Amino acid sequence: MKILVTGGAGFIGSNLIHYIITETDYAVVNVDKLTYAGNLESIGDISNNENYCFERVDICDRDALAEVFERHQPDAVMHLAAESHVDRSIDRPSEFIQTNIVGTYNLLEVTLSYWKTMKEKSKPNFRFHHISTDEVYGDLDFDNTVFTEGTPYDPSSPYSASKAASDHLVRAWHRTYGLPILVTNCSNNYGPYHFPEKLIPLVIMNALEGKVLPVYGKGEQVRDWLYVEDHARALFTVLTQGRPGETYNIGGHNEKKNIDVVINICRLLEELVTEDLQRQFKSEHGLDIRVKGYESLIRFVEDRPGHDRRYAIDAKKMREEFGWLPTETFESGLKKTVIWYLQNMGWCLRIRNGSYQRVGLNIVNK
Repeated sequence: MKILVTGGAGFIGSNLIHYIITETDYAVVNVDKLTYAGNLESIGDISNNENYCFERVDICDRDALAEVFERHQPDAVMHLAAESHVDRSIDRPSEFIQTNIVGTYNLLEVTLSYWKTMKEKSKPNFRFHHISTDEVYGDLDFDNTVFTEGTPYDPSSPYSASKAASDHLVRAWHRTYGLPILVTNCSNNYGPYHFPEKLIPLVIMNALEGKVLPVYGKGEQVRDWLYVEDHARALFTVLTQGRPGETYNIGGHNEKKNIDVVINICRLLEELVTEDLQRQFKSEHGLDIRVKGYESLIRFVEDRPGHDRRYAIDAKKMREEFGWLPTETFESGLKKTVIWYLQNMGWCLRIRNGSYQRVGLNIVNK
């Protein structure tokens, strides 16, 4: 089976491709435009695998997409390509409208045309799996309510509104044209290969460098945290076992206030960062890192416009239909994440100085 993955050089996409290539015998075609968030170094270790290939294509380019489908003849599509950072969507919403809405529309049209021409014996097994976010539901009060698959949409930001629109398009292509789709809405992911502008890697990097750790408002916002490798396993499970036309919510069962996440990172760094590591970072990376006193760097800053209060996922459907549960607690997953960043500081610094984009092109041109 050959899976076409859009956005496979991003955070969730790269972890998903790692899972598919290392844990299954499926093949992957990675379609990615390589925007600022696309980093082929994140999957450099599998770039020469016989079951993997890369196509540098923008999902807004319908003709190029059609050529990819014609050349590779995929058995399924897993659509992750998206602009995804809320702060960026507030500053530049047009990019989110173009990629998340227009790009998804183009991909649906190309997929539908391809699916219609498939051999009759292959068509019933084809799937278009659209990977979305819990942010499309808006936010929750600080009570026991949770997002279910039937929660009405109420997006708050240009990002979540554009993702909500793409969700509706995918379902419309199923109901109107019969395209066999699956939709998943996930909670906040964290783990290896997360772009350093996001909360957890930003706090890790800033703390090590002795910089301010900015926290919006008072840090009271609550998020449900999902370790990205658990998410990758869930996505593959839905693709291979899910019922066409269905939506599945994927959550980590780990609700945490933002301020508590930041404090937990600081305390893990206190435990893990030593003077020996400080000397190692100075020698290998020319980086003079801080060893102690990370919590003193926390600063509360003006809250983000339209900042959602609380997200919480009810993943009962995943458990009841597939027996899926996250394997990582927040504590175990966060420790793995901090250790990964400490062991992969070169990856982080190449993103900081922009050289990761040259590294990615070198991988493509091998």
